[in-house]
Amino acid sequence: MDDERRDDWTQGPELSAQQAREEKRRREAAGEASSVADGEDAETLRERRRLAQQDMLDRWIDGVLVEQRRSRRWKLFFRFLFAFLILASLSTTLYGLFVAPGATDMAGPHLGVVEVKGVIDGDSRASAERVIEGVQRAWEAPDAEAVVLHIDSPGGSPVQSQRIHDELMRLREQGDKPIIAVVEDIGASGAYYIASGADEIVAAPASLVGSIGVINAGFGFEEAIERLGVERRVFTAGENKAFLDPFSDISPQQRDFWQRVLATTHRQFIDDVKAGRGDRLADDERLFSGLIWTGEQALELGLVDKLGSIDTLARERLAKPRTRDYTPPLDPFERLTRRFGRVAAEWVGVPQAASPLRYQLAP
Repeated sequence: MDDERRDDWTQGPELSAQQAREEKRRREAAGEASSVADGEDAETLRERRRLAQQDMLDRWIDGVLVEQRRSRRWKLFFRFLFAFLILASLSTTLYGLFVAPGATDMAGPHLGVVEVKGVIDGDSRASAERVIEGVQRAWEAPDAEAVVLHIDSPGGSPVQSQRIHDELMRLREQGDKPIIAVVEDIGASGAYYIASGADEIVAAPASLVGSIGVINAGFGFEEAIERLGVERRVFTAGENKAFLDPFSDISPQQRDFWQRVLATTHRQFIDDVKAGRGDRLADDERLFSGLIWTGEQALELGLVDKLGSIDTLARERLAKPRTRDYTPPLDPFERLTRRFGRVAAEWVGVPQAASPLRYQLAP
């Protein structure tokens, strides 16, 4: 039986580990003999071998050093990048807090603009605290010929809207400076609530205005959890404490009660709009039905006073049209650290205000 099997990879006989070592020693001895035969002694051969090994070691060390230097360069790069981002954030914050408010200072007459954009809510950029602060800044500015609320909002919180409206009415009574609301794309529901507190309302012909009503939206999942075999466990003190729970049924008495709450809030809305607009409102029962109108239709109904924009308003009131934004700047860190839960809730349309009632255009 032939113990030597052919190896297709090496084209030679397959050797065991012991045979391979013996073959290596034989070849090394043959190489030394050949070198000696060529005139080299054993000492010279060992020196050449040592130098070859040293050269190989040097190349390996050089490779390791190159890799270490490359790694250190990347570490330094990322450290400098991180430091740059930190400095940029701090610079932006300092600029927003100290430089930006004064950078737009201008001498001479101008319109003091306060932005009311997005959903009106205590945690939004259109919060009552922020809007009122901007209105007071523009009101107290000696060169501001008028306070202009630049509105582009579908509405929002009843309490926030009421607070801004009341402040506008308080300033109107002083009579020192006109307050004008300019509706951009939309000034509906709570946003119109705010606008009605101004001396004058301007809207574009295609603006959406009105929607004087109250909304509370939710879902009823009681049948769904029954089909899934889920038991709802809610413990309350007070039989009506959980009547807005979407997983519980609502009785006719509770439904009537909640409808009265909505009607009371709606009446407050209507009373304040009438107080702000007065006899300019048309005698039309549809005004307070929750319908929304174009700026052109709103002019006929007395919901707005004229058609135009913030640009046409500036040209009408000033020889040299100029505006200045008095809206308090947002803290950049506040924008970056805004809660992700709230953002996700806004995407799916779940209201996050303290009150479930909304002066807001229904989606």
